[in-house]
Amino acid sequence: MDVFAVLNLIGGLALFLFGMNTMGDGLEKLSGGKLEKLLEKITSNKFKGFLVGALVTGIIQSSSATTVMVVGFVNSGIMKLSKAVGVIMGANLGTTVTAWLLSLTGVQGDSILISLLKPSSFSPILAIIGIGLVMFGKKDPKKKDIGTILIGFAVLMIGMTTMSDAVKPLADIPEFKNVLLMFSNPVFGVLVGIVFTAIIQSSSATVGILQAFSATGSVTYSSAIPILLGVNIGACVPTLLSCIGAKKNAKRAALIHLYFNLIGKGSMLVIFYILNAFLHFAFLGDAVDPVKIAIVHTVYSVTATAVFLPLSKWLEKLTYLTIKDKDNEDDTPFLDERFLNTPAVATSQCNNMSNKMALLSETTINDAFMVLANYREDIAEKVRENEKKIDVYEDVLGTYLVKLCSKNLTAKDSAMASKMLHSIGDFERISDHAVYIVNVANEMREKDIFFSESAVNELDVVICALIEVVDNTIKAYIKNDIELAKKIEPLEQVIDKRVNELRQRHIKRLREGICTIELGFIFSDLLNSIERVSDHCSNIAVCMIQLKEESFETHEYLYEFRHDDDGTYKDDYKEYKKKYVLPQNV
Repeated sequence: MDVFAVLNLIGGLALFLFGMNTMGDGLEKLSGGKLEKLLEKITSNKFKGFLVGALVTGIIQSSSATTVMVVGFVNSGIMKLSKAVGVIMGANLGTTVTAWLLSLTGVQGDSILISLLKPSSFSPILAIIGIGLVMFGKKDPKKKDIGTILIGFAVLMIGMTTMSDAVKPLADIPEFKNVLLMFSNPVFGVLVGIVFTAIIQSSSATVGILQAFSATGSVTYSSAIPILLGVNIGACVPTLLSCIGAKKNAKRAALIHLYFNLIGKGSMLVIFYILNAFLHFAFLGDAVDPVKIAIVHTVYSVTATAVFLPLSKWLEKLTYLTIKDKDNEDDTPFLDERFLNTPAVATSQCNNMSNKMALLSETTINDAFMVLANYREDIAEKVRENEKKIDVYEDVLGTYLVKLCSKNLTAKDSAMASKMLHSIGDFERISDHAVYIVNVANEMREKDIFFSESAVNELDVVICALIEVVDNTIKAYIKNDIELAKKIEPLEQVIDKRVNELRQRHIKRLREGICTIELGFIFSDLLNSIERVSDHCSNIAVCMIQLKEESFETHEYLYEFRHDDDGTYKDDYKEYKKKYVLPQNV
């Protein structure tokens, strides 16, 4: 084999791997994470999980991506281990789709229909269409993604054809045939499949390379069958690596993938060769082509699944025997970095956590006001604990979102990530003020001091207004309700106005000796916390509206919003001003 043939082989392999990666990325973006989110929602029986696992893997062309994602879902507590079994088995079947696509390189015949099925006929056409969509569809992300898929598929098939053409001369080299004869040893063939798949991290790519080598006519069933088994076991390596540092159930999910391929398909190989020892299968010496390899690959997966899917509980129990429960796992909120390779799912997980953080912030500030009205140590302690948990939420979300934003996000996911990054700090600060209010209540209890009746009545009005603005903010944030978000600013302005009025009344009470200086400081600090909380609500609402309207000058936006000619802001302001009126001074 000369130098140019080797270069063609390496170049073909490079094009093949690049095309597979490009096509997978395009399919993932086109789906917008819907396929992966479909996995997340698997809550019924294992057979549905199997079908969804096969469907998702068949479309995204990567069983490793599917199984790694399943491990992530189990690790996050989104998916139960029992439901993961079916999905993992489905992923093993779904990966055979790639082999069938690549088998088109082995199509032979002179008819027009057969000629059209040959990669040499359709690949250039797909590439031209794909490039056109990418170049002229920049304003339409879907067209660009479809173009990327077509280009990836064309490059994949061209790479496959190049590899096949490069290895054809090997058929006349005795040394090459001797190497292939070594693969007919089941143990050696399995090891080759495992090692090669583990190195390139793609079972589909390994099967494709095997199909390319079959073009020499020197690859026999006795060589292909052990290698294909090794390929399936080697595909478990990315999943096993992904569970390092994960929780116990995630490790068990990775082991299910390994045990299914190791025990399931390994036992099939053992049974096959035991039968061969007595029956002496004549076809083992026959040469295989890409289509026959695809058939063997599929038969392997279908048979193993048919046998072991009903025994999935046994596999699950085996993982529990391997990894036993000894201690309680850490329940600290976290986001799995496996999802960063699937930005749509990662964004969805961040959104779920930020929504929990938002609701917890609302609960915390409401509990703080309950403590202020009627001090209870259990609720006060709950507020402090929630504040610490919200701090963890902010830290985990902030770190994860920074990593996520470096990924190639869709416009929708990018806007959602920006909203979360801008808002989590405000939620955290709201909980900080809740703790401060609890501390104020505790100080007043310990010193046995109270606000005057007029001060309490005035505070009630402002607190009611604040509870409403917080509630509206959380609802607007979770539902991404822009119209509700637009009602936050006028209410925030009313709260500011009422707080200023309370300060003036407080000064008057100080002058008249109705209020002590010590209570005066506490009252003033309490008003500051109320005002700051409403400001944080305004920040969250303004961020949402700006992202929607693509306006990023906050002060300019607020000025224009408050002076909008359509009267929406002014009408809302008047309504809230009328709703939250301070009691008359006695």
